[in-house]
Formats: sequence, C-alpha cells, structure tokens
Amino acid sequence: LCFAALLREANPSVRAAAGNRHSVFIDGEGRLSSCGTAAQGAEDEDEDEDALPSVLGHGEGVTRLNTPTRLLSTLGDERAVSVSAGGGHSLALTAGGAVWSWGRGGFGRLGHGDGQNRLLPKKVEALVERRVVAVSAGRRHSLARAADGAVLTWGEGGLCCLGHGEDLSNQLLPKKIEALAGKRVVAVSAGGMHNLALTADGGVCSWGDGNDGRLGHGNREGQLLPKKI
Repeated sequence: LCFAALLREANPSVRAAAGNRHSVFIDGEGRLSSCGTAAQGAEDEDEDEDALPSVLGHGEGVTRLNTPTRLLSTLGDERAVSVSAGGGHSLALTAGGAVWSWGRGGFGRLGHGDGQNRLLPKKVEALVERRVVAVSAGRRHSLARAADGAVLTWGEGGLCCLGHGEDLSNQLLPKKIEALAGKRVVAVSAGGMHNLALTADGGVCSWGDGNDGRLGHGNREGQLLPKKI
C-alpha cells in the first residue's frame, strides 16, 4: 500500500528506508515522507512509552500513517539525499552534508546531547563542522561516515555497538571511532546491535554484539573495537 501510494504521486520516491515498524522515503525533489506506526513491540519493551508520534516525524498526535505522508520539515531548505530508519528513530542526510534526526531519543541515539524524543527532524549540531556522506541507524545507536573518512557513532554503548573499546557508556553526541582512523572506510551499515564498515581495499570490519555469529569471526563473541573479518 505504501509503495502504491507513492507511485501515484507526481514525484515518486528515489530513496527508501525500512525501520522496525515505519518507513521513510525521499522523493525526486529531496522531500521526506513516512508511513507506519509509532506503537512499540516486544523488542522495545524496556522503552518508557507505549507509542511515540516522534517516530514518524509529523509532530504531536500522529501515531499511525497507512500511506506515505510528506513531512512538514524542510530540513533547513536543503534537499535530502539519503535516509536511514532504525528501531525507533530515523536519520536524514542532506546534499550539504548535514544530518537530521528524529524519533525516540533514549540512550542518546539522536545525537543531540540528551535523551529527549524529537517529534520533528532536528539538525545534529555536533556534526556541522564535518561534511557527512553516509548515515545508518541501528536499533538504539547511529553511525555516520564523514568526507574525511572518519566514522562516528552515538547512542547505546552497552552492547559494544559503538566501537570505542572499554568505554561502554552511552554516547549522547557523535564520537569518532579512533580504531578506524586511517582505514579509508567507504561504507558503513548499522544492524540492530552490531555494525559493519567496508574499507577501500575491500576489507570488512565488524564490531558489536556477536551472538549468532553475526560478526563473522567464527565465534559468538562480542567485539569492543572494529575487527577485520
């Protein structure tokens, strides 16, 4: 139903991202739309709220949308070029390299220096000095890759998700992964509780929770720091 509705519009989507229970789209003019529900499920049972309109980015009172509906936010009059939907939050990247986030703010996953929810997209001010070229939203954490090759993470740190070694504290602001410095990372991807980074030489590094062998190292051990597969 979501995609059928988009195809009927004059500007169909050119980018799309799927979260746990919501979807986000970018049309040909760089405008954002979303659909889905703000209701939480079993995987979010330790979250404080039963339903948060912030997940959809349409402001107070909007907890379900059955078809893609355009967000009122214009992202500072910049075009969105990439979007990523996480467990209960979303990230949008603009043509100018700015990052905007909205949704559940617990664990600092939105990158605004606090744990507050955001009903509408808000620019991540901590990244304004960097030109970000890629973003990825996990369950309760976020990743960004900057034009200078730096990889930054923020959000929940307790499951080794952030890649900062023995520091397992939640990061309320984006923090550079020092272990990836000089690795020439060209792509990043955030899973529910782990991450992958692709380097220019074709190598792949993984870190985070190692259950089910998801890190690819031949065991189920977690990795505090990025480790080449």
